[in-house]
Amino acid sequence: MLHPRVGGIVRHDLLKDRPMPRISGDGTMPRVTLIPTLEDVEAARERIRGIAMRTPLVRLNVPEVPTEIYLKLESLQPIGSFKIRGAANAMARLAPEELAQGVLTASAGNMAQGVAWCARARGIPCTVVAPETAPATKIAAIERLGGRVIKVPFERWWETFETRRFPGVEGTFIHAFDDPHVMAGNGTIGLEILEDLPAVAAIVVPWGGGGLTCGIAAAVRARRPECRVFAAEVETAAPLSAALAAGEPRTVPYQPSFVDGIGSKTVFASMLERARALRIEGALVAKLHDVAAAVRLLAERNRVVAEGAGACPVACALSGRAGNGPIVCIVSGGNIDLGRFASVITETA
Repeated sequence: MLHPRVGGIVRHDLLKDRPMPRISGDGTMPRVTLIPTLEDVEAARERIRGIAMRTPLVRLNVPEVPTEIYLKLESLQPIGSFKIRGAANAMARLAPEELAQGVLTASAGNMAQGVAWCARARGIPCTVVAPETAPATKIAAIERLGGRVIKVPFERWWETFETRRFPGVEGTFIHAFDDPHVMAGNGTIGLEILEDLPAVAAIVVPWGGGGLTCGIAAAVRARRPECRVFAAEVETAAPLSAALAAGEPRTVPYQPSFVDGIGSKTVFASMLERARALRIEGALVAKLHDVAAAVRLLAERNRVVAEGAGACPVACALSGRAGNGPIVCIVSGGNIDLGRFASVITETA
């Protein structure tokens, strides 16, 4: 179990009977940053049962590589990504009056689908603020689920993460990553991995905002503390690597690419704080062409359709930087535009 207080982090279960801290008017984080405990993650598993599926853990079919690599196929979730776990848990904890006017989220596509899926099941409206660079296939999926999409420039989209609101839109904001309930839902992946592969030595997790990495790490640290947890980033947008090197958040160049599910210009200070408290081993940064090669490899050897974010951990594991294994790579999603997918898998460079 995590220590009650580590570098400003407070165990979530110590505050479970108190209201969540409010965000100040200027959008800054409250003084205390919360992380989920094993108890929170186990409770989340019960809440999301019947909504999110228990995804399979399969061996990567590359016998010529000495590293023992397994794939946690979150791409098989009903919405094509892990995001349904966190969205379902966060929304299940809200009171009816908090849901009455609907929900709002900021997302490049996958969290939006998770929130829209849960909102449709509850019969409430869902509004999504998305970046202009969001793939058409993800926007179409959100709209099929009944979500209303507002596309904005990247900077305005990121501002919505920080302020947790959007002018003219009512509804409770569901944060894609900086929410202990979302992280607890994501942490159920960690429980499943430890049950299916007790000897796991390392887990490589794509880092977008950090909610998936920190959620999994929270569960793993409580059950198997010797297991290493790595974050995976792509070279075109690797803010965690820069932040860990500097000891504080840094702004990095951002280049849009087919790896659209992860990568940003910076990290939230609260997420960096959590990553440190949970002893994330570090950020493994993959070359863009190596991620493309991993997309092709997954399709050819395992018949898995993975988006760039989902293939990034595989690229990192194949580099040998996560050790010899057993290593689990989180294939976080498979929501890649088919035209883009065809282009990536036919590229030989």
